Amino acid sequence: MVLLTTSHRVAPGLLSWPAWQALRAADAVLCADGAHPQLPYLREAGIAVTEASPTAPELVDACAGGRTVVVVATGEGEPALTDGLARLAGSGRVAMPELELLPASYDLPGARLLDLVQVMDRIRAECPWSSRQTHEGLAKYGIEEAYELVEAIEAGDREELREELGDVLLQVVFHSRIAEEDPDAPFSVDDVAGGIVAKLIHRHPHVFGDERAETPEDVKEHWLRTKAEEKRRTSITEGVPLGQPGLALAAKLASRVRTAGLEVPLPRGEGIGYELLALAVGAEADGVDPEAALRAAARAYRDAIKDSEAARAAGGGEEDKG
Repeated sequence: MVLLTTSHRVAPGLLSWPAWQALRAADAVLCADGAHPQLPYLREAGIAVTEASPTAPELVDACAGGRTVVVVATGEGEPALTDGLARLAGSGRVAMPELELLPASYDLPGARLLDLVQVMDRIRAECPWSSRQTHEGLAKYGIEEAYELVEAIEAGDREELREELGDVLLQVVFHSRIAEEDPDAPFSVDDVAGGIVAKLIHRHPHVFGDERAETPEDVKEHWLRTKAEEKRRTSITEGVPLGQPGLALAAKLASRVRTAGLEVPLPRGEGIGYELLALAVGAEADGVDPEAALRAAARAYRDAIKDSEAARAAGGGEEDKG
């Protein structure tokens, strides 16, 4: 007996050659789901499929005399049938035919993204909260999720990193789903993916074209040149988001200045702002991310606060005992 499994994430009919061989050589092909998406393609190929849901003993009997039966598994994978077969085999009282689990189609890398799109479609249609959300209302969550992702990276927590990447991905899919409903300029997650694919190919001529890049600096030069051609910007400051944290903003501007080969004196002024600006520019020149450095120092400060609190609590406890 052959249990044939397929992936719903791959177009029906695109089966492996061993699967087609097994189907054509079988004495009987069974499927419990008459609406299984593979059935029209199997029948079109001349495979006779019987809609049936045999029990484990019935399937063993169907294989008697050396007959081969292929069961086209439903989406759940036929757990009741396989459990029944396992019980029969474990009893030792039944002569069991050979059982082969034959995957007929496999998920491609990224296939689970299709599941996410489908789930988001349903949530958008049926969830009272999600169905009312707008780009503007979700904006704050995008910022929060991005910061939580950075925190997971800096903490080195792999499990947390995986989860936070999922939360960031959800924001992309959620916004894309909302965008489909725009009456004037709708776009979908496919448009979003298509746009970034085109951008990546265009900005990596050393990978997809005839350009050469031997060092990371060469790659960055290609990237900036192609980006400038795309955007046709008149200033290197264009495209720098001013709403980002101050240290990150200062470092980004300094990076643009350094990459462009400009000599721009720092503005003079009184106060902590100008001092922080100078520190951020100096850090960027030394290859240090000032925002990350400050967060690391702040975490050390937080730990020191906790230690101080613990010490005070322990001291208070001793005094109470006295």
